[in-house]
Amino acid sequence: MSSLLRVSGKDVSLVLCGAAGQGVQTVEELLVKAIRHVGYSVFASREYMSRVRGGNNSTEIRFSPWPVRAFVDRIDVLVPLSEGIRENVRRRISSQTLIIGDRNVLRTEGEELGGRYFNVEFLNIASEIGGVVFANFVAAGMLLGMIGGGLEIGYSFCNEKFAPKGQIIVDKNKEALDRGFKIGQTLTEGTLPFISGDSKGRTLHRSVLSGTEALSLGALAGGCTFIAAYPMSPATGVLSFMAQCASQLGVVVEQTEDELAAINMALGAGYAGARAMVTTSGGGFDLMTEGVSLAGIMEVPVVIHVGQRPGPATGMATRTEQGDLHAALYGGHGEFPRAVFAPATLEEAVRIGAKSFYIAEKYHIPVIILTDQYFLNSYYDMTIPDLESLSFPSMIVESEKDYCRYKFSSNGISPRSVPGNGKGLIGADSHEHDEEGHVYEDFDLRKCMVDKRFRKLALMRCEAEEPLFVGAQDYRILIIGWGSTFHILEEALEFIGHSQVALMHFQQLYPLPASLSERLEQAQNIIVVEGNKTGQFAHLLRQETGRKVDSIITNYNGLQFSVEQIVRELVACLNEGVY
Repeated sequence: MSSLLRVSGKDVSLVLCGAAGQGVQTVEELLVKAIRHVGYSVFASREYMSRVRGGNNSTEIRFSPWPVRAFVDRIDVLVPLSEGIRENVRRRISSQTLIIGDRNVLRTEGEELGGRYFNVEFLNIASEIGGVVFANFVAAGMLLGMIGGGLEIGYSFCNEKFAPKGQIIVDKNKEALDRGFKIGQTLTEGTLPFISGDSKGRTLHRSVLSGTEALSLGALAGGCTFIAAYPMSPATGVLSFMAQCASQLGVVVEQTEDELAAINMALGAGYAGARAMVTTSGGGFDLMTEGVSLAGIMEVPVVIHVGQRPGPATGMATRTEQGDLHAALYGGHGEFPRAVFAPATLEEAVRIGAKSFYIAEKYHIPVIILTDQYFLNSYYDMTIPDLESLSFPSMIVESEKDYCRYKFSSNGISPRSVPGNGKGLIGADSHEHDEEGHVYEDFDLRKCMVDKRFRKLALMRCEAEEPLFVGAQDYRILIIGWGSTFHILEEALEFIGHSQVALMHFQQLYPLPASLSERLEQAQNIIVVEGNKTGQFAHLLRQETGRKVDSIITNYNGLQFSVEQIVRELVACLNEGVY
């Protein structure tokens, strides 16, 4: 048989979809291991429907000899394990898409999808082995055959995954892999066109991490010793990861009855000297804002992770958006300094996860980390930064007898001690207070205390994160993004190849770095790309720098940007003649 899989680019985009509970994630886990063993770099992103059972979920896996880091619309291979393929997957199918399905499952749906349909009787093969439950591993074996290797990894995976169910189940899954593998080899004539002979093992020294895992590792590197949360998608994974590490690393993990309890417990832990964190989504953060304001006046360090999803209210609980920037900037009554971060890459999530604790402890402020569902549920192979280099010593001082917790200082930072660490009394109050922490309704004192807290911002701006920069140094057109869109924008710009276009991507959203104005002034035109309706960062940029942007590319349908979407919209902007 001639090769059915035609690969003209430098990577393959494979999409698996199936009903919840059908084993799509198990197949995905095995494929990622095998892909890395062959020597490919891998990127994957999952999407879920907002229900526990039923519906159709999907995973995109991109792999290549070169690093791949971003979501694309293009589907080279689609393997639907159940009928009812969602519209957002259907519209990505092209005439070149190879669709491999079972007519017994899809009925006529497979032919109606477009693309080039190839029938594999997964159910009949699985029934011959011992039951339809083995159909997903027939499909997995077929994909291993198409990749061009990894069968031994599949056997090892079966030994580990199914050993508790007995040797018979292990052997039947291995048989399913064998049967599927032979079919897969015929689809690509044994190997993919771009595989190189010396690539085997090329990526094995790298670790595959998700956004959830990267951020959690960063928090641990930064010395997190306490985390509280009420579970809320997509941020719950951070709580789960910390719970797995709790006994080994000495982290106190508390699943609370609600979000108010979570933030207030974290503030109590911070007051006592812990490096405390909460993890939630936008709706949970809204409930926490009274506690955020309490952190502002008590000057207690706390790190707040907000995994964004579409609102208002419950919105689309398992989808993605960048709609909570304004909430992070202004959540909490009154005025007080804070820092807001949004890591751009998984590597940076580790570093910023650690740095957030440093900033919170140095300036005694709430630090908010914005991620989103796409970022947290995507993963790729990466080299983990040196975690030891991200740690920092305690900044807590021993209190003297005349200690003043809120002592006035030129930079607004008072010496911070904790109960039991010295002879002084550690004052703390939710009302306005004097230097010792005693409550006074004094109008002059009130102004002095507000000014003291805001003096921290000047120093914070001096050590703010500089934005990432990609592209021509002599740019005329500047693309601006923030957070999870970095790799998508980076790949889109590489595709466009415009000699006068550059990307400036922000990981610190507030306060903005003091050196920003010069780079903005160089740009004749500025295009901001962000995943919300109103262009929240574009408004912040104008508010903080006075520079109005020329165009805003937004996305707020609940799905992440794709590389192709960015290319189309940027090219449209460039072709308008303004640029």
